[in-house]
Amino acid sequence: MKPKAMIVAGVMSGTSADGIDVALVEITPAKGRPRLTLLAHEGFRYPAALRRAVLAAMNATSTTTAELARLNWRLGLAYAEAVKATVRRHTVQIDLIGCHGQTLYHQARAAFYAGKSFACTWQAGEAALVAAEMGVPVVSNFRPADMTVGGQGAPLVPLLDFVMFSDPKRGRVLQNIGGIANLTALPAGAYGDKVFAFDTGPGNMVIDGLAQTLFNKSYDRNGAIAARGQVLAPVLTEILRDPYFKLKPPRTTGREQFGREYAVKLLTACRRASRKPEDALATATALTAESIVGSFTQFVLPKMKHAPIDYIVSGGGARNTTLMRMLAMKLEPLGCTLTTTEPFGMPAEAKESAAFALMAWMTWHQLPGNIPSATGAKRPAILGQISYA
Repeated sequence: MKPKAMIVAGVMSGTSADGIDVALVEITPAKGRPRLTLLAHEGFRYPAALRRAVLAAMNATSTTTAELARLNWRLGLAYAEAVKATVRRHTVQIDLIGCHGQTLYHQARAAFYAGKSFACTWQAGEAALVAAEMGVPVVSNFRPADMTVGGQGAPLVPLLDFVMFSDPKRGRVLQNIGGIANLTALPAGAYGDKVFAFDTGPGNMVIDGLAQTLFNKSYDRNGAIAARGQVLAPVLTEILRDPYFKLKPPRTTGREQFGREYAVKLLTACRRASRKPEDALATATALTAESIVGSFTQFVLPKMKHAPIDYIVSGGGARNTTLMRMLAMKLEPLGCTLTTTEPFGMPAEAKESAAFALMAWMTWHQLPGNIPSATGAKRPAILGQISYA
């Protein structure tokens, strides 16, 4: 199929499970790589009851098939409502939808179950319902195709990073800080197998968990609470000994590793060291910053060949002033210029949803959407499944 220009809605709900981001993107074929123009972006909070259901499913040790089926369809309704509201608000006619879905479980490495060892993943949200509601095809369930050819099913956003941000003379690191933090490294002049990416560790997930437990807030707005606390250095040193931070890329992680139980472990250690709850939040914020910087210095910096490095942050963490200050203190002495995606025409909260718009466009045109050097796949793969209207 010859690639054609399309307007695609990208839909993303991340591991923070706080809501839905929708990006409307015009994608035009061009020599070498497609061109993207962001037309609009909107964010929608999950209704409280839906968020409770999502978190309960993520953390459940047991549940029922009825609950999971209902959640799958309820999420489909939520995605359709979010796309419909965005299209109506901006009077844009879309041709296609790329919907990531809500990750309920992601096991990137093989584990033994019922007589076999395998990796697996599950993103909920009934795509057929979204297609029927919107009257256009929907591409969904992107991760399994990469996993079946030996990849970890993540990260997938490096495709967008390469298309939009690679530069012939400057090294660039695209750092997304959602529930989980992940980076894409683009050495100067990088192409194809020179691009690499991996999850650095917790992003906002642990910070949000402690903000809710200690202050009854869904998140620490602008990092204001953490700014009032002190980082508990011994606790931070101990928590950074987690084996995950020493794993070589490609690597991916999720709520299974850095979710509720991990947040409880960190909080328990902080309470032994300090009675101030602000100190726990400051330490959780420092954990995100230190794991990002440690990943960069250990695995990325040696491959950048001393080119100028733009360190470009996206995701909700880009709005956390305290976290960004911690990153700047560590990264700028290493020769990095810390910025966000806004100067490049992409709002920090829109990048991941725009990435799934691009992946849907690739799938529609039967083009591979993974980058094997990022996911560890043996070969490029066409991602996702198409639900027709």
